[in-house]
Amino acid sequence: NSGTKIHGNRCDGGIKCLKQASNATTTFLCSAAQPLSPPSSVLRNEDLKEMLESNKESLKLEAMKRVVGLIAKGKNASELFPAVVKNVASKNIELKKLVYVYLVRYAEEQQDLALLSISTFQRALKEPNQFIRASALRVLSSIRVPIIVPIMMLAIKEAAADMSPYVRKTSAHAIQKLYSLDPDQKEQLIEVIEKLLKDKSTLVAGSVVVAFEEVCPDRIDLIHKNYRKLCNLLVDVEEWGQVVIISMLTRYARTQFTSPWKEGASFEENNEKAFYASDSEEKSERTEAEAYVMDPDHRLLLRNTKPLLQSRNTAVVMSVAQLYWHLAPRHEVNLVTKSLVRLLRSHREVQYIVLQNIATMSIQRKGMFEPYMKSFYVRSTDATHIKTLKLEILTNLANEANISTILREFQTYVKSQDKAFAAATIQAIGRCATNISEVTDTCLNGLVLLLSNRDETVVAESVVVIKKLLQTQPTQHSEIIKHMAKLFDNITVSMARASILWLMGEYCDRVPKIAPDVLRKMAKSFTAEEDIVKLQTVNLAAKLYLTNSKQTKLLTQYILNLGKYDQSYDIRDRTRFIRQLIVPNEKSGALNKYARRILLAPKPAPVLESAFKDRDRYQLGTLSHSLNSKASGYQELSDWPAVAPDQSVRNVEVVEPVQEWAPSVGKTKKLKSDDKFYSDNEEEKAEEESESSEGSSSSSSSSSGGGKMVADVYSRASFQVTAPSFGPVKTYELLHHMTGKGLSAKYHFPRQPCLHQPGMVAVQVTLSNGSDRSLEEIHVGDRSPASLNIHCFNTIERLEPEASVTVSMGIDFSDSTQAANFQLCTKEDGFSVSIQPAVGELLMPSSLSEQDFSREQGEKKILQAPLVQLQAKCALLLCVFNIRR
Repeated sequence: NSGTKIHGNRCDGGIKCLKQASNATTTFLCSAAQPLSPPSSVLRNEDLKEMLESNKESLKLEAMKRVVGLIAKGKNASELFPAVVKNVASKNIELKKLVYVYLVRYAEEQQDLALLSISTFQRALKEPNQFIRASALRVLSSIRVPIIVPIMMLAIKEAAADMSPYVRKTSAHAIQKLYSLDPDQKEQLIEVIEKLLKDKSTLVAGSVVVAFEEVCPDRIDLIHKNYRKLCNLLVDVEEWGQVVIISMLTRYARTQFTSPWKEGASFEENNEKAFYASDSEEKSERTEAEAYVMDPDHRLLLRNTKPLLQSRNTAVVMSVAQLYWHLAPRHEVNLVTKSLVRLLRSHREVQYIVLQNIATMSIQRKGMFEPYMKSFYVRSTDATHIKTLKLEILTNLANEANISTILREFQTYVKSQDKAFAAATIQAIGRCATNISEVTDTCLNGLVLLLSNRDETVVAESVVVIKKLLQTQPTQHSEIIKHMAKLFDNITVSMARASILWLMGEYCDRVPKIAPDVLRKMAKSFTAEEDIVKLQTVNLAAKLYLTNSKQTKLLTQYILNLGKYDQSYDIRDRTRFIRQLIVPNEKSGALNKYARRILLAPKPAPVLESAFKDRDRYQLGTLSHSLNSKASGYQELSDWPAVAPDQSVRNVEVVEPVQEWAPSVGKTKKLKSDDKFYSDNEEEKAEEESESSEGSSSSSSSSSGGGKMVADVYSRASFQVTAPSFGPVKTYELLHHMTGKGLSAKYHFPRQPCLHQPGMVAVQVTLSNGSDRSLEEIHVGDRSPASLNIHCFNTIERLEPEASVTVSMGIDFSDSTQAANFQLCTKEDGFSVSIQPAVGELLMPSSLSEQDFSREQGEKKILQAPLVQLQAKCALLLCVFNIRR
């Protein structure tokens, strides 16, 4: 601040003073209201460096929070890279996460320093915490140095097989980065994409489709086996993934299914035979145009995307709308109308895109949006570009039934203070007059009245539109041309003046007295006019010279002389051309006799068309459609195939899980092969009979022998645990999101053997975060009673908002229906929950052969006598005990 210059080590005392001053003024500098000067920002970075290099984890964590805050504000924090990268190996999870956030931002800029930490990132790929593994991969893929491509490829392949769907999702994102760095890795990346496309997690689906679209969008064969899975997962995928998947499936469907737009086509979803004979007779009388039957996979896509029209995300709704527009039968496209109109209540940026797409749709399908015409009325608070689009749509929707209403609306718009919008309204009136012959005269008279308007813009636009309308019926409107000529002196806008001059020249034979006088006025002001007016003046002079040379010959020569020396080369060239064409001389040759046919040739009337007429050549909802120009990366929709490709390519063989876990109670009998299931082997029968006789003799000896008999009989049969085949799985609420402060939990019994302990009952719990913040460290807390045996799930480090996760637990209910009480905890709170099983959930499903069942049924009768004897002895002992008391 004192202005002293420090060179090398000449001012050591000054440096010490600066260090002392930095410590004393840090608080003041951080709280100052005025913008920080460069020395102050240097001091702040120095303080952050000191905090990052300290031995206290709390200071490091606080420093990283401030650094990430600076990045979020768009400020440059690259100078802190060496100090930050030192903490990449920290054991503090929170600190490590923030370090990785920083490294993702600056790894590409500081490649040399980032390369020094490659080994740390590789070790982090093996961390137990899924977020650390994902962050490490994200940083590794952000270091854009070709030398580490093999390391990145290996990391992506390992992450693609990770147990965590979040890490697999990150690997899909890394595929795009590696492909942009080294396109030669395409084949290996396609293998990873093919593997990830088979992933059943909704978290991965959207990301891998993005990678597919980036790396190999033409490999439709990779989608065949995953088509139905993607359709079924679509509702549960995150919103931006839904947008990408819907766009990809739209292109896929246009290559795999036949067009549903055939006239008179039948849209039955199956072609089963008629139940009644009369039905078959009726079908035989139908035309062959009704032979079309929609492919079930085509219908699957339409049916599964329809619920997404209710999505909160406008991009998702727009994606579904374009899918229906390009794929659905014409009578089903109306399903998207209400959802698109609903989006008009959103921000003006959203309105702009939606209105552009509606404008394109309304040209071909007016009936879709006509019931919602009032939704497109212009509001005073609308921006100009929104007003113009609404005006475009109203013009497209105009017909004989509603034109009177629309024209009354347009009359209000013409008075708008927004000049551009008022001019656009006049153009819309001209389009309505052209398209609907019943109102042509009405619109033309209304435009003539606007010629007296005080606003030059309105007058100019009216003249231009009237000129176009008069070209359609020139013989009937000579009075309008005369009226425009009278107003010529008061019109100052160059385009309007040029239009009037063109009309005078084109229809000079209908106003023979007025046109020469207009040319006389233009000769006086020729040098002061705009170029466009000068060009039309030259044209008017040439046409009058050919039709009325007696009155205009001298005026024409005068104007041609002025144009010969004009500053604009366009005007000079036009003047020379006209002179050679209309003035006969030796050099003009044979061209002069064609002058009348050239200049006075009948001209076709202009067609007033919508600016969105040809935009349907682009896929709706794309950037190319919005710009009306093919953008980079745009993929055109293919035409419908004449014959549908083989639909069996989408068939996926469902492999039933093998029952590998089949324990038996007690002594297990060796399983026999299928050919010996009904074996008549006498040796096996003899062995079974001997075992039975031994058991019966031992059971009759004593009561203890009876107990042994019970165990032996029930040990003899082989109980094979099986999966439940029938009966719905009911879900119970474990924790409501209001009680759990955003955390909700539901559980159900999968009715499968518990893998943790055979005596436990398997329970699956689905945890959901319904709050707007992340929930951390979700785990099982205290139990009641404390001796309750529970196999808990692993602690969930973080659950993002709107995310869900399913975990498995094992509970030993001790053959009782009493509830298992425990606490479901987060990092901040604990909530008491209870799981109470029904009696049926405590039973293990098992299967017995018919032979074993018959034997068990017979042997239970043998056990009945020993059991009765045992019960009688117990009752007698109890009586004796009571008597002695």
